[in-house]
Amino acid sequence: MASHSSDVVVIGGGPGGYATALYAAAAGLSVILIERDKVGGTCLHRGCIPAKEFLETAHVYRTIQHAGDFGFSTGPTISDFSVSQSRKNDVVNTMHTGLLGLLKNRTITVLEGTGRLEADLTVSVVDGADAGSTVTAGHTVLATGSVPRTIPGFEVDGSLVVTSDEFLDMTSLPSKVAVIGGGAIGCEFASMLLDMGSEVTVLEGLPSILTGCDTDVTSVVQRSFKKRGMVIRTGAAVTGHTPNKKKSSTVIHVDGGDDVAVDMVVVSVGRRPRTEGLLAEGTGVSIDDRGFVVTDGYMRTANEKVFAVGDVVAGTPQLAHVGFAEAIVAVKSILGESVVPVDYDRVPWAIYSNPEVAFCGLTEAAAKARGIDVVVKKDPFGGNGRARIIGDTDGVVKVIAERRADGSAGQILGVHMAGPWVTEQLGAGYYAVNWEATAEEAAMLIQPHPSLSETFGETLLALAGRGLHVG
Repeated sequence: MASHSSDVVVIGGGPGGYATALYAAAAGLSVILIERDKVGGTCLHRGCIPAKEFLETAHVYRTIQHAGDFGFSTGPTISDFSVSQSRKNDVVNTMHTGLLGLLKNRTITVLEGTGRLEADLTVSVVDGADAGSTVTAGHTVLATGSVPRTIPGFEVDGSLVVTSDEFLDMTSLPSKVAVIGGGAIGCEFASMLLDMGSEVTVLEGLPSILTGCDTDVTSVVQRSFKKRGMVIRTGAAVTGHTPNKKKSSTVIHVDGGDDVAVDMVVVSVGRRPRTEGLLAEGTGVSIDDRGFVVTDGYMRTANEKVFAVGDVVAGTPQLAHVGFAEAIVAVKSILGESVVPVDYDRVPWAIYSNPEVAFCGLTEAAAKARGIDVVVKKDPFGGNGRARIIGDTDGVVKVIAERRADGSAGQILGVHMAGPWVTEQLGAGYYAVNWEATAEEAAMLIQPHPSLSETFGETLLALAGRGLHVG
């Protein structure tokens, strides 16, 4: 049995965990990282990176389909999705190798196995290559991440019924597919499948897809999906499914509605925290009734020597970049440095469907629910020169500001976008919201012409009261 000691031990090597390790090591702390699978976690191996590679495959396919608009003659487009799967693996493996190199260069010790925090605050490795090892550290950071949720009546078999984990290992695409869940992940998968030629039905139990997005943004996405042939059924409570004898297809049963016959079911109903077996009795760390670790704004748990970051934390967005930010807060707290807690109302969100969605800050409905009087301006991408050039004009930019006593727009509260490459345009909106800029201050910044970002600039000018092309 090997014994180790360090300033910080991190349990979990996903974005929150490896960011904690890297940032702590950069600050001069000795770090041990425990990971039972591969460092990089869900995001790198079964989430963000592979999903976006597939979405880029769909983007290339769409480009080829519209080549005639630009004067190119092409024959029938033949898709071999196994090639995209291979390319995805190359991207993931290259990034994984780079991450291992970063950890090695910063002299971070990586132990392979499942870590468990004991009552005396040592950490035991309970399985894997380093099973039996123990770690004593000044502080422990819990970063064990999350796994896909499942629902009764839909047992995951990896072929007929899949979650994101199995979906991202596919080498061929189903001809008819249902996505259960119309959130960010579900809409990304549905969008990709639709663009690649599958017949897609989205079954969402809530009244709308993309719950939490501004309604104007959701309307743009839903309109585009339906125009391209997707079936979207909201308020749809699924009760189970009946496979055929060969289990090559199945029929989904919807309470009070028509059944849906498909070749595959993608279950995308959120993610649950991975905390089973993480804590021995007596650690003093609090777990809520859903299994999440409870922390304060400084990522400290009920035990002042134990912190938590990433998807495992209660009440925070399950986003890799939020995990990065929480890692920095945790390490700064450990060091006793001045810390600014993460403002979860203002974190940036990016959804890589077609059309893309990006936003930060309050929606119009959320601002009004808080009793804030607002001024709102919207500008569609239809009048944007660059959008016309690339042939992608579905979309809108919406900016929400607090209304001053004289009726003018004051501090910017939220920026919400749907349309071409908006995930790459949100940066300016994020700064405007988080630096608490007024509409007039942000409107003074010049956007290049012709660019997609001009739509954001035009919306700001109109919000400030003197728009050029927007009233």
